[in-house]
Amino acid sequence: MRIRSDIKDARGESAMFQRRALTGFALIVLGLCGLVARYVYLQVDQHDEYALRSTQNRIKQRALPPGRGLIYDRNGLLLADNVPAFRLEVVPEQVHDMKASLDALAEIVPLSAEDRDNFHKQLRLNRRFDSIPLKMHLNEDEIARFAVNQWRFPGMEVVPYQIRRYPMGDLYAHVVGYVSRISERDQAQLDPAVYKGTTHIGRTGVERAYESQLHGTPGYDLVEVNADGKVQRVLEHHPATAGRNLYLSIDTRLQKAAVAAFAGRPGAAVAIDPRNGQVLALVSVPSYDPNLFINGISEAAYRELTTAPNTPLLNRAIQSAYPPGSTVKPLLGLGGLEMGLRRPQDTVLSTGEFFIPGQSRAYRDDVRGGVGVVNLMQAIEKSVNTYFYKLALDMGIDRLSQFMGSFGFGRPTGVDLYGERGGILPSRAWKRQRFHQAWFPGDTVNAGIGQGYWGVTPIQLSHAFATFADQGTAYAPRLAVATEQPGGGGREEIPNPPLGPSLISNHSNWQAVDTGMEMVIYGNGTGRGLGNGFPYRIAGKSGTAERFSRTTDAYDTNRNKAYLAARHRAWFVAYTPADQPRIVVAALLEAGAWGGSDAGPIVRKIFDAWLAEQKDAPAGAPPPPDVTPASATTQAGTL
Repeated sequence: MRIRSDIKDARGESAMFQRRALTGFALIVLGLCGLVARYVYLQVDQHDEYALRSTQNRIKQRALPPGRGLIYDRNGLLLADNVPAFRLEVVPEQVHDMKASLDALAEIVPLSAEDRDNFHKQLRLNRRFDSIPLKMHLNEDEIARFAVNQWRFPGMEVVPYQIRRYPMGDLYAHVVGYVSRISERDQAQLDPAVYKGTTHIGRTGVERAYESQLHGTPGYDLVEVNADGKVQRVLEHHPATAGRNLYLSIDTRLQKAAVAAFAGRPGAAVAIDPRNGQVLALVSVPSYDPNLFINGISEAAYRELTTAPNTPLLNRAIQSAYPPGSTVKPLLGLGGLEMGLRRPQDTVLSTGEFFIPGQSRAYRDDVRGGVGVVNLMQAIEKSVNTYFYKLALDMGIDRLSQFMGSFGFGRPTGVDLYGERGGILPSRAWKRQRFHQAWFPGDTVNAGIGQGYWGVTPIQLSHAFATFADQGTAYAPRLAVATEQPGGGGREEIPNPPLGPSLISNHSNWQAVDTGMEMVIYGNGTGRGLGNGFPYRIAGKSGTAERFSRTTDAYDTNRNKAYLAARHRAWFVAYTPADQPRIVVAALLEAGAWGGSDAGPIVRKIFDAWLAEQKDAPAGAPPPPDVTPASATTQAGTL
């Protein structure tokens, strides 16, 4: 008979159950202790960190870009304004699938390839919780369509802002310049704290030169948002400080008169007040509309501007250098007097040809057979090459370069615009560096009449004669005369002290040259007739520079104006009143038959416009126009 071995052990099972129960209970207690310890760690030890994260999820900092300062002319006419607009912005961290969202959005609000490119560039440069502009300057239809569908696009919203506007269009493109969107290259150079929330920056003109004054200081709002990123309320408001308004010395009436006088012909003109260096007009023809660049110019429009035969983007007044021709003769004559090489009454015989001693090559006067015996004043009046050939040779290129350089040739004038060229002042050192050649007497002779290696910008010529007109006292040309805090307070004048002592040692030397320049207008000079009907005496000098060298020694017998214009640059420089000059104008036509007959009338029309601005009767020597705007209104905008 088998004995059963599987009799139940109740005591053993009870002991096992107790052990297991105790083990389970211990594990539960350990788990609870771990949970409590974790809660203590999170709620006590890490409280500050997680409270901050919670606050950051709930509270966002919204940048408030500063209002850009406005720009006015000398009479308070608005040249650069801020106007309200709307743009579409995106907070990247709230968009789960950016590509799909943009594709869907493009069916509602058209997005160009440039919009997407600019957005992706900004996306790489900003933090994911920053609001990044996607499309600028939305129209009413686009705003309405997005508003209906906004629920489909979390992290996207239409926000108001202000955009730059240039009410004068192309009239001031080369002076005021324009703003454009901040590029990736700009972003790497700008202080992010200063440009927080700012989308545009001054690119050219005074917009760029005075960027720091016009830009201002950004502010911010602390806002509470919900889980969808919608703003619930503003917790703190720290307003931005708007940029300072800028007042220019430029006169719109003169600016318009100068542009009209060119009648579309390529060239440039600069008018300066010789008593302080203030620029009254600065014109480069042709010009362009700066409003095209504000929101990003299209490729087609930009290609049209860059490939245009007359290069409208080029500021000819400060960036193009031309041979000055006979316009430098009065200053060269002054140099001869100052150095003691000549007296005003010393004469030279003009026979139509000049020979360097020991050479057979003839350097010609413009008049076949010459004009006979002339002194300094007559040589300036009739622009007698022979007088200045001999003077330049006696002076030598070293002294010639040094003296003409003291009047600002061969280097930038220091006008408050970017991109100014220094031109070319002929010298031994320059030729050696440029061509690796020695200097020859023939080079000096050509330099004496403003030909050869010379390169002068219109602003350089105007500045040089402004220095002469003010008895040798030089001022750097200046466009900006004052800044002002928006709201009309805190006006600050921008100082422009003289660059040094007078360059003219004897007033009689100045008087002799001035007399010759007056004879250009009122004698038998190339500017005769330009002073007719004008109440003040005018002193001036023409210049007709060859665009390319002659192929023969023959005189021009073809007097067809189109033929001559194809060969010549036409210059005219003048100032008035001759005894106490208050305005100097230099005008250049890239293609002009003769300086006196083609560029001279441009200068006269600018003088007429200047005269119309004077407050008192012409006969009484009226005071200069006040640079303080009488009725300027200030307003802050965001850009």
